[in-house]
Amino acid sequence: MGTKITPYTQPEEESKKAQVARMFNNIAHSYDFLNHFFSLGIDVLWRKKAMRMLKTHLSTQQSTDEVHLMDMATGTADFALEAMRSSIPNLRVTGVDISPGMLAIGRKKVERKVWTDRVQLIEGDSADLPFEDGTFDAYTVAFGVRNFEKLEAGLTEMRRTLKPGGMGVVLEFSKPTMFPLKQIFHFYFHTLMPGVGKLVSKDAAAYSYLPESVEAFPEGDEFMQIMQKCGYRQCQMHRLTGGIASIYTGIK
Repeated sequence: MGTKITPYTQPEEESKKAQVARMFNNIAHSYDFLNHFFSLGIDVLWRKKAMRMLKTHLSTQQSTDEVHLMDMATGTADFALEAMRSSIPNLRVTGVDISPGMLAIGRKKVERKVWTDRVQLIEGDSADLPFEDGTFDAYTVAFGVRNFEKLEAGLTEMRRTLKPGGMGVVLEFSKPTMFPLKQIFHFYFHTLMPGVGKLVSKDAAAYSYLPESVEAFPEGDEFMQIMQKCGYRQCQMHRLTGGIASIYTGIK
């Protein structure tokens, strides 16, 4: 599973989950700006691609009932709001995150879109979700699984909350391998991003943790094998923008 990467070195006894929550609380005020700035807005296109894939799957389920989607690690609710814009019929979204600071900003964004009757944001942990078995038709998680303290426990718990035939959609950074994108990506992630992130967010550790967590994440076939180990079937991977990001899907 690789080396355990955490945002901060102190206090040593603090869990990764607690450190990640503290980090996102610290950078919540600048998260949306920096997220779109560093990706040059391409992250918006990645989310749209993921939602199109999910919408295609849901269209095969032939259900006229309400579609209930969980957006895990919802943060400031970007993916939850993208889901609402996707025109999936009868959609209701429950966003879950461990950071109260990020959720506070997400709730304001939901209120501005007047979707408070269809989008609910709650504080929660991926490894211990407050939902019954088979609650959701699908789940999404964007740039969040690498922050899980216990990856397999989180994947297993999210699968538990899916209905039979439900789909999990994971959007995550990966590492390009082709020249010159590999070299550009490395410079951008390891040099430019930490410097700018520190200036804007005032949290030096947060944007050093990001490239470190991407480097340590078990991407590609290795991640699909973990999904299969956690009980998912029909696992697939779709590389995006030369391998900078990947979409993983699996069925319960």
